[in-house]
Amino acid sequence: MAERIPPGFIAQIPKTDLHLHLDGSLRLSSLIDMARATGVALPSQEEAGLRERVFKDRYRDLPEYLAGFRYTCAVLQNEENLERAACELAEDCLAENVRYIEVRFAPQLHVRKHLGYEQVLRAVARGLERAATAHNRGPGVTGGDDVPFAFGLIVCAMRRFSAEMGAYFAGLIDRFRFAPPEELYAAASLEMVRAAVAIRDETGLPIVGFDLAGEEAGYPAGAHRAAYAHAHRNFLLKTVHAGEAYGPESIFQAITVCHANRIGHGTFLFDHRLVRDTSIADPRRYVEQLAEYLANRRITVEVCLTSNLQTTPGIARVADHPVRQMIGHGLSVCLCTDNRLVSHTTATRELQRLAEHVPLTREQFRNLVVAGFKGAFFPGPYREKRGYVRRVLDRYEAIERDWAKEIEGWH
Repeated sequence: MAERIPPGFIAQIPKTDLHLHLDGSLRLSSLIDMARATGVALPSQEEAGLRERVFKDRYRDLPEYLAGFRYTCAVLQNEENLERAACELAEDCLAENVRYIEVRFAPQLHVRKHLGYEQVLRAVARGLERAATAHNRGPGVTGGDDVPFAFGLIVCAMRRFSAEMGAYFAGLIDRFRFAPPEELYAAASLEMVRAAVAIRDETGLPIVGFDLAGEEAGYPAGAHRAAYAHAHRNFLLKTVHAGEAYGPESIFQAITVCHANRIGHGTFLFDHRLVRDTSIADPRRYVEQLAEYLANRRITVEVCLTSNLQTTPGIARVADHPVRQMIGHGLSVCLCTDNRLVSHTTATRELQRLAEHVPLTREQFRNLVVAGFKGAFFPGPYREKRGYVRRVLDRYEAIERDWAKEIEGWH
């Protein structure tokens, strides 16, 4: 399929990244610089050394994949570095024609004595806004030839945590030292979403969604139902890391108990062998019905190909990934990077990787790209979102015309 979808065409079209972790997407040079300024010890002071020891092309398992976050989170403990990381992330996305991003992170990882929720969120928003303003004032946007850059913030709660993950978590663990773990984790997520809703309503910051990240097996999303109910009551849109390291029932719980509007990863959506509920008589039928429900309700699945290939046993090639089944079932699917640094990828590379290994019609590829814009938790009225998507479509079609000869015969 590579000859049908030229890499240059993929590079030029407007794209989205809806599943994008701030602390997994720093520039490596900036990580080294920030670490030097803040006194954070790194395994190497050279980019090549960090690529060899920490941020690899392949990882043995998920713990090795996550090891690098101890360094990225450690340097993001002040407003200056949070703002810088966010601005550079937006600039890197803009450079590859990504025009809409939703940056997700766990503010509680950065909260400390003199750095509260609102300061953390404002710092990230400032960085993103700096890059957006520079682009949107440019001749391409003002002249109508390019798509404006827009963004939203998604706050993440953690399925589980430890005192070593930050000052906030250490304090919470001390406060809840006699409570069972599930009560502790639920209290943190509820406090997070309450703060996010209040800050959104009081400041107008583009906080567009709530997420739950971390280890799935043994830490079900249902334990955080109170947090998701609060988000639901206050019209904060919801996504859940689900089906990434656990089975289809994790996805079912996300959409029923947590009212998820989107699903993060969804990797094991079709794996009926992972259905554990003995009351489900026909696991194959169960996953088919689940997929059909997602398709009918247009619950977008945020697929992260490279990340899944790096961390999921049994998925060694793109051909092994269920994204082809998702597309074949008519699901709303968008490709995302997950962690640009940790996975050593870009939005363009994710689309190219799919195009090289999965046969896609011209319509399927276009729908995949547009699904990111349509499934976005856009920080504005629905009428504005429709106008924005229309502008994206106009730009996409103009680029198609420019590449007419190269993509001739792609149907």
